[in-house]
Amino acid sequence: MKEFALIFRLKDISDFKPSPEQMEERMNWLAGIASQNKLVDKGSTLLPFEGSAKTVRPNNVITDGAYTEIKEFISGYIVVRADHIDEAVEMAKDNPIFTQVGGSIEVREVVKRD
Repeated sequence: MKEFALIFRLKDISDFKPSPEQMEERMNWLAGIASQNKLVDKGSTLLPFEGSAKTVRPNNVITDGAYTEIKEFISGYIVVRADHIDEAVEMAKDNPIFTQVGGSIEVREVVKRD
């Protein structure tokens, strides 16, 4: 089996703090993946607030925040185990983030360094 990172992107900073009900839905989704023994890393939340993120660019250019030219930002990630990327995509499609606040989930294969 391969490993895939599911990278969560939100559209607006106001969507960053889910309600207790939204958080419960998200944890239930995560528990569903874990119950199949396909959760490799429950990941982490990446804070998007001022002072908690900087971007380093070529020529020592450092800017505040995690934002690119658009307001969408990465809010966190998990790593799952799947036979192929389509299986990982199917896992991502069930995440309640789509019905709760919108946003997107980027699915990327993880290649471990030795």
